[in-house]
Amino acid sequence: MSEIRNYDAEFCGNLPIHHINSIQDYGYLLVLDNKTLNIIQVSENLNLITGQAPAQMVNKHLSSFISSHDVENITKLINGKAKDRIPLSLAIENEGESLSFDGLIHIKSDYSLLEIEASLKDGQKSFSDVFQEVRQFISAMESVSTLDEVCKVAIKQLREVSGFDGVRMYQFDANWNGTVIAEEISGALESYLGQTFPASDVPRQARALYLKNPFRLIPNRNYKPVRLYPVINPLTNAFIDLSDCNLRGVASVHLEYMQNMNVSASMSIRVLREGKLWGLISCHHIGPNFPNVDMRYLFEWLSVEISNRIAAILNLEDYNQSASRLEKRTAITDFIYAKDDIIEGLLDDKNLNILSLFNAGGAVVKIGNRLEYLGDTPDKSEVYNLMLWLEGKGTEKVFSSSYLSEVYEEAKAYEQIGSGILVIPVDERSGDYVICFRPEVIREIKWGGDPEQVINFDKDGKNYHPRNSFKLWLQTVYGQSLPWNNNELEIAESLRNFIFEFRTKQLYN
Repeated sequence: MSEIRNYDAEFCGNLPIHHINSIQDYGYLLVLDNKTLNIIQVSENLNLITGQAPAQMVNKHLSSFISSHDVENITKLINGKAKDRIPLSLAIENEGESLSFDGLIHIKSDYSLLEIEASLKDGQKSFSDVFQEVRQFISAMESVSTLDEVCKVAIKQLREVSGFDGVRMYQFDANWNGTVIAEEISGALESYLGQTFPASDVPRQARALYLKNPFRLIPNRNYKPVRLYPVINPLTNAFIDLSDCNLRGVASVHLEYMQNMNVSASMSIRVLREGKLWGLISCHHIGPNFPNVDMRYLFEWLSVEISNRIAAILNLEDYNQSASRLEKRTAITDFIYAKDDIIEGLLDDKNLNILSLFNAGGAVVKIGNRLEYLGDTPDKSEVYNLMLWLEGKGTEKVFSSSYLSEVYEEAKAYEQIGSGILVIPVDERSGDYVICFRPEVIREIKWGGDPEQVINFDKDGKNYHPRNSFKLWLQTVYGQSLPWNNNELEIAESLRNFIFEFRTKQLYN
């Protein structure tokens, strides 16, 4: 079928969700001038805990509402080295009564964002309550050794600790589509295990925010948005950037998305590998759910443990594959030396040749007037035309594609044996190449809903809505091979360098 439209790149990924300029109503927000500690913006619901209207609070010093001890602490934090997501306790005065709150401060160059929430302890597990569960959690993860096992254990343990109705692990692919690879659900939640959700469900600007915030909490999709007063930040003369804030408001389209999923509360936790977003752990609840601050810090910690464990397993797999491939590469180059011939060294050994090195189904090597074939390859005329195309591209470095017919239309004629290609240029001026082919791998993608209906625009073309259904929608993908991984490309580049040096020695000996 035709390629699915990429709404993540075309539309959803361009929405400025960090400038939404409102917060969720489970907390409060103060914006402070770093130089004076005067309040320059407030969330309009702050009157509930200060007893003063927003207009009365703006331009007052922070000490008008919190204790001198807290002001001193915040001053030290602003002048300190740590600048983001610093937790603190606050005592706010209201008509002679001191109320306790949890705070989180984010320090910018000119101003600071101070998030405030009521300290909710009753009826919820505290950090100490779940300490033994956490120990069991980490022990359980350390007892398994595969990615599948770790994800299943992590999701099962997280659901037990958190109490959410459902917890799922999503893994992103190269195009940022997310596939559910582990799931623990109960109640009326629908199973999405094995289903893939398009990249626009977590668009690129939302993914970028997960690099700043370890989690995203929406305890009640039916919350009433709270605006900021004044609307414009007086120091920047613009909407304030709420990227770092846990309280940041939610785009209406996402709330509608939650409604279509039949959930009222959600919490997403990042999974990182080498500083990049590898996946998300998504928690859902049928009704509203307000995990307290301690529980969220616990989740933040566990996301690090899960990320580290997943990274350790994947890095070990990569190392073992890399070591094996490097051993094969060394044996092949030794064989080239022994034969004193590049083509024979690459192709002649039945057990160890360029096909086994790159997990390829066929290979063609052209050097000078010699053209040799191994395994399943296109016809000679098709290979000749392919080489002319490569010459026209000016291929000077290793080139690869797992979807050759997308960039070279004539390759559709031999997709079954050559959907994927790896090209090692030996001498592009003479049209000398080492070319490996990978066969087509027909696969089915189980989409969570029709990916062509990711978003639906109103007749005016201005407003849009998410898809109504997440019912399984099958797509069969043709014309693509297994992808070439980074280590294979590195080995290919090193082999190119070796062949260049070997030919140079032959010419001068």
